[in-house]
Amino acid sequence: MGKGFYISKTVGIVAVILGAGALAAIIALSVVYSQEKAKNNNNNNVLPTDGGTTLTPPVTPAPSSELWDKYRLPKSLVPHYYNVTLWPRLTADPATGLYIFTGQSTVEFECAEETDVILIHSNKLNYTRQNSHLATLTSVNPVVTAPSVKSSWLQNVTQYLVLQLDGKLAKGEMYILHTDFTGELADDLGGFYRSEYIEDGVKKVVATTQMQPTDARKAFPCFDEPAMKAVFYITLIHDSGTVALSNSEEKGYSVTLDGLSVQKTVFHPTKKMSTYLLAFIVSDFSFISNTIDGVLIRIFARKPAIAAKQGEYALNITGPILKFFEKYYNSSYPLPKSDQIALPDFNAGAMENWGLITYRETALLYDEAFSSNSNKERIATIISHELAHMWFGNLVTLRWWNDLWLNEGFASYVEYLGAHEAEPDWNVKDLIVLSDIHRVFAVDALASSHPLSSKEEDIQKPAQISEPLESSANGIFDQKNLYDMQLPDTVHNIMNTWVLQMGFPVVTINTNTGSIAQQHFLLDPDSEGIPPSPFKYTWIVPIKWMKTGVEQTPQWLEKESTTNDAMKISGSDWLLANLNVVGYYRVNYDQGNWDRLLNCLSTSHQLIPVLNRAQLVDDAFNLARAKIIPTVLALNTTKYLNNERDYIPWQSSMNNLEFFYLMFDRSEVYGPMQDYLRKQVTPLFEYYKNMTGNWSKVPDGHMDQYNQVNAISLACRTGLEECQNLAKLWFNQWMETNKNHIHPNLRAIMYCNAIAAGGAEEWEFAWLQFKNASIATEAEKLRSAMACTKQPWLLNRYLEYTLDPNMIRKQDATSTIVYIANNVIGQSLAWDFVRAQWSYIFHQYGGGSFSFSNLINGVTKRFSTEFELQQLKQFKADNAQVGFGSGTLAVDQSIERTIANIKWVAENKENVLDWFKAETKSK
Repeated sequence: MGKGFYISKTVGIVAVILGAGALAAIIALSVVYSQEKAKNNNNNNVLPTDGGTTLTPPVTPAPSSELWDKYRLPKSLVPHYYNVTLWPRLTADPATGLYIFTGQSTVEFECAEETDVILIHSNKLNYTRQNSHLATLTSVNPVVTAPSVKSSWLQNVTQYLVLQLDGKLAKGEMYILHTDFTGELADDLGGFYRSEYIEDGVKKVVATTQMQPTDARKAFPCFDEPAMKAVFYITLIHDSGTVALSNSEEKGYSVTLDGLSVQKTVFHPTKKMSTYLLAFIVSDFSFISNTIDGVLIRIFARKPAIAAKQGEYALNITGPILKFFEKYYNSSYPLPKSDQIALPDFNAGAMENWGLITYRETALLYDEAFSSNSNKERIATIISHELAHMWFGNLVTLRWWNDLWLNEGFASYVEYLGAHEAEPDWNVKDLIVLSDIHRVFAVDALASSHPLSSKEEDIQKPAQISEPLESSANGIFDQKNLYDMQLPDTVHNIMNTWVLQMGFPVVTINTNTGSIAQQHFLLDPDSEGIPPSPFKYTWIVPIKWMKTGVEQTPQWLEKESTTNDAMKISGSDWLLANLNVVGYYRVNYDQGNWDRLLNCLSTSHQLIPVLNRAQLVDDAFNLARAKIIPTVLALNTTKYLNNERDYIPWQSSMNNLEFFYLMFDRSEVYGPMQDYLRKQVTPLFEYYKNMTGNWSKVPDGHMDQYNQVNAISLACRTGLEECQNLAKLWFNQWMETNKNHIHPNLRAIMYCNAIAAGGAEEWEFAWLQFKNASIATEAEKLRSAMACTKQPWLLNRYLEYTLDPNMIRKQDATSTIVYIANNVIGQSLAWDFVRAQWSYIFHQYGGGSFSFSNLINGVTKRFSTEFELQQLKQFKADNAQVGFGSGTLAVDQSIERTIANIKWVAENKENVLDWFKAETKSK
């Protein structure tokens, strides 16, 4: 699944597999792929993967020992084929006001073990009784008589259709189960659901799907587990003039049903595949297409979007990315077509349905007049991510959701490789450090983290299954310049130290003695309840390092500590470890080496590789939060920034300083901090002002375009008058002339600052533009910017809008609340709103929503007082019966984070205030 509304939590395939290790791991994964491809052609087995998940929730005991009270299917039945016909009604029933679909399904399955019970997943489906029962059972073999159905019922808690038989199914025999059913085509963004949009003043309805992880059972009864692969024969009945799509190629013709002239589209049988990868869509979208080496590539979207050529970029890069992955996997693309469709309502960023990938509009549609370079990069990386899954994830499939880390981890790594193939000038691979490594460090350093690998029984219920999707792991291989590292042990043994224990180490190097030591890194060193580790929190760590700009011989740290005389440093020399951030660990040094590194930053920062400049900042700030080094030492790493012009170090610094904003933007530290940061960013602001001819053009480089946004963003945020006046001027010109001359790269930040400086007039203008936006990326910029207002009544009204799908789409509701919470004025309003409306929000989106973790973290990340901690604990207690779904872990992490914040502020506030005051006074 593509990035969008889930947060990476632990690294899936960590960078301990370096050099030959990375190569060996990739070869091993290729072997798994080849084995699985062969098995898919011959039998129903799904090769299990070694590894685990990003989640270890408490095991919820089944309410009884009966099969239908267990959340996992028994191994007695194995599906081979489904034949499913669905008829979605795109107009509401006049009597009930509901949108519905009707369906018929037959599933042919093999009895692997004798049983007198049939369990098949079903959720929110109403069945037409046949001979007083909810389904009929027949035998494929005419010689074998199928047992009669003795009783049938729906087991709602475990989401089964249950059939008790009057005899046992015979092992090795094939049977057919037939059902007729009706379901609601609801707007809940899961299963078979509806999406709505307005076109030329007319409401249009799309019937579409999102099956992952456990919602195929909302569309038709099925064995809804990833290992239960089968071949699917899909037929869709739909209104004339609409287009039906599914995973396979289509063949449509007109028929008359119930007195209505409709289309009947029959699809070729699918490859053997999991239920969560199914997709079927009915719409009146149009498309553009091309064919590459016999593979048909189509981009579907709303007709105005296609007419405006918003699908052209996606079409242009899909072919090259597909060809890259064919070469990378050494295997042809396994399907005859690759359809990609942009949906107005879609909860995740994208979904890798085999042959029919679904996207949010912001993740697929690009318009140069409205879309920024970051929008463009997001489209490239998400398309690459989803196409990577066509092989790894769809053909090679996880047996159970505890192995999701491998599925998502691998795709999250190779998405950068595919995007680099499409846009080689961007140097996008370097962004792994910011987008993944630093991001996953933040949560993996909590005591509530856990190993990648967990037991299957630890993930049972649908809400538990959803949580790994929201916090799915990102895989990070890096073999660049590491082929010369000789492995100290087998790949298996090296990997186990990273996969079978939680967290990651901090490696401490003392350049006085040459000693190297490692310990488990925790943001809160006083954390309790750390589970025991089979490796005693010792990792096999690859160490690439340099001395005063010269790369040295790499080495491995295989135990808690060792000594390397080569790492003894004297004089003005300095040592830098984890060169180019190819390892998944943090690095600390003795004070003398820190001082020499800081001196190098202030005098000749280019001697330190750009990724390591970002690493030094990120490591220092996090080491300080963990009380390993003083906070003022971390702050000292930012003093050189007035001379820094590269994007990645600046972004790393801004990411870490964001924590200081969260902790201090309501305190007396805020003023001196603003003064210091304004002083640091002003040279960068002037640099880009000169480069762009007083903002009249855009920098050429991808990273420079990003850093121009950083310069303007921080300058305006810290109150640089020239920047704020620029934002107000440009926005007012737009309001007065109705012509928007703000470059798309700069719109989000300029909109935000202009609305923050303005009042109701500016907000209402932005709302009107939002409602009339012709492309989702522009609407997204405006939706975010409207949360920047400083008017509490506007923020409260905006919060209320999130409960009305006519104002804010359901897919955008939780992120809009988080945008408001990011505003220091809106934070308490958003928290009060979430507490008051939690039951409604939870039930509207369901326990499996991808958004709950983001929402809970977003509205609580500023918490740093005892009062807020008690409120958070009370929130957890008050809603214990309602539940938190996929946000359950986020609640506990928020409590843990708040406790750590309280301690950190108490210990650091005075020193930080003094440091900012002193640095502001200095020249």
